[in-house]
Amino acid sequence: MDPLSDIISLLRPSAAVSKPISAKGRWGVHYHAHDAPGFTIIVSGEAWLTFDGEDPLRLEQGDFLLLPSTPAFSLGSEPGIVGAPAAPRSEAVRHGEPEGEADFVALGGSFSFERVNAPLLLSLLPERIHIPASDGRATRFGRLIDLLAEECATDYPGKELILHRMLEALLVEALRWSSLASRSVPAGLLSGMRDPALARALQAIHADVRASWTVAELASVAGMSRSAFSARFGDVLGCPPIEYLARWRMAIAKDALARGIKTLDRIAEDIGYESASAFSTAFRKRLGCAPGKFARAAG
Repeated sequence: MDPLSDIISLLRPSAAVSKPISAKGRWGVHYHAHDAPGFTIIVSGEAWLTFDGEDPLRLEQGDFLLLPSTPAFSLGSEPGIVGAPAAPRSEAVRHGEPEGEADFVALGGSFSFERVNAPLLLSLLPERIHIPASDGRATRFGRLIDLLAEECATDYPGKELILHRMLEALLVEALRWSSLASRSVPAGLLSGMRDPALARALQAIHADVRASWTVAELASVAGMSRSAFSARFGDVLGCPPIEYLARWRMAIAKDALARGIKTLDRIAEDIGYESASAFSTAFRKRLGCAPGKFARAAG
């Protein structure tokens, strides 16, 4: 698999909560910051989103917004409305006038990831990903949004399952959205995958994590000199090449330990250590505890 698919598969994302949000008339709410990655899809109408200390952002039908870590924000029918305090809920939400057909409808909620490696994904993303309908309407992303809106308007059997699977697909589409290349993306895998030379090295690492890669070998795969490769990798990925390999090996190990599906010998073999003892020493040095203790705490 390619590196992004590797990461997504390891994290096993799912839509932990997805609920309809509707409103009518003049309304406004304010949410405090919370850690869960949040998302909003505007099904119909429009609203104004304001993060504390920033200018209002207009959200329109078909827009998608992903917040890897949700800061405090206000949402309302107009910019500048002082919103009533609100808290995240798992059930449908109605704002403004309680009766009558809503003039604003959205699907909102949060994603969950395998907790032992969740920081991996969150560290790859900008503070927010906003994909306006005007950017995505003629693409696969736009078609997914349309299918989601259509499913929200039905009561077909299996609706919740379909919505969750579509949201998971939407998350992956958002992570590989081409327009992110021109935006402020932090150092990490997404940045590295957009650099053709570094992408070749990353693909080699992920294709054979057991290999005893050297910087010279990876530089050769990238088609660069050793010094130029090391410098560019560090700038774009935020760490040296061999450190990236070590982090990815430990991410795989943490996942296997948390799931309790492999012996230490098998984990060590899968990620390129000569023995369970060598793996345990490396794991303890990096994570500060023995693999067995980590597995018990994560289980």
